[in-house]
Amino acid sequence: MAARQEPRVEAPSTPEEFLAAVDRMHTARLRPEIFCEEMPAPQRIAPFASALSADVTVDGEDIGTGRIVLLHDPAGNDAWQGTFRCVAYARAEIDPEMANDPLLGEVGWSWLTEALDAHGAEYSAPSGTVTKVSSESFGGMADEEATAQLEIRASWTPVGDIADHVEAWGELLCAAAGLPPVPEGVAPLPSRRGQRGRS
Repeated sequence: MAARQEPRVEAPSTPEEFLAAVDRMHTARLRPEIFCEEMPAPQRIAPFASALSADVTVDGEDIGTGRIVLLHDPAGNDAWQGTFRCVAYARAEIDPEMANDPLLGEVGWSWLTEALDAHGAEYSAPSGTVTKVSSESFGGMADEEATAQLEIRASWTPVGDIADHVEAWGELLCAAAGLPPVPEGVAPLPSRRGQRGRS
């Protein structure tokens, strides 16, 4: 008796539009404090995805971290209002007193929108959250200092050059980590360590 064969399902070929956008992700110029590399992208959110992760390092100490994922659905997505979507995450240690500021959420969100505007990264359908977490220690751990973290999770539909959006994400990481902005008219030098994900 012959074994039943399941029909072969051909994997969809990667669209040129997506390949070009991923290539542009890797041309983004990030500040030297940012160490960026490729990471595995989530596979179930969209037919095609690519991701970068980054750490913000000053004097050998990591003071912030984050990731950005570029999603692509050639058929389009009503919620995205387009065929591409950027999903970004940023986390940084903050002064515990800052965590008590009732405006911190609005300020954190403004870091993203201002970074996008500053890099000429046009976008639509933005959404996200700003979360502040503070920790105090007690009992046998009472000697440890209080700590606080700020987390920004956001998504938006990019318009134009994807490199502008990656650069804006890099600026968001630095703002969340407390680094001063690069003065207007001064272009940031690329990371000294480059992007490990690219050969």
